[in-house]
Amino acid sequence: MNVLQESLGKLSGLAQLQALIATGRRPPIADTLDFNLVEIDTGRAVFAATPGPHAYNPLGTIHGGYAATLLDSACGCAVHSTLSAVQGYTSLELKVAYHKAMTAETGPIRAEAKVITVGKRVAFTEGRIVDAAGTVYASATSTLLVFDLPPAKAA
Repeated sequence: MNVLQESLGKLSGLAQLQALIATGRRPPIADTLDFNLVEIDTGRAVFAATPGPHAYNPLGTIHGGYAATLLDSACGCAVHSTLSAVQGYTSLELKVAYHKAMTAETGPIRAEAKVITVGKRVAFTEGRIVDAAGTVYASATSTLLVFDLPPAKAA
């Protein structure tokens, strides 16, 4: 368990994510790809980013993995926001459709996701990446496994 998990572990999923926004902290993947969780509500998550050369593929456009990571993060956090402090989740499937190539000239984007349903064991979400004008660059559907976390070990 890392320091971020330890400090947030006793909160509901929504409270954990609200705390991340309030404190400006972010997980390492968000540091690596330079994106931020900017909005969270029960069943809804929004990440903001600005695509740039740090995410280029050899063709000179933003790598598809960048969009997939943003969508996976948004879809996962949308589910996370519905969970209790003793539940976790993991992606089972992520299907991404690429609508338009992104470049450094694309400007700021948002990865927005919402929960379709959350059951006892499985959750379904959908998300999309849009720019300030509402142009869709990618969309996704995601299936996630919901599970009970193991009890915390005494220190």
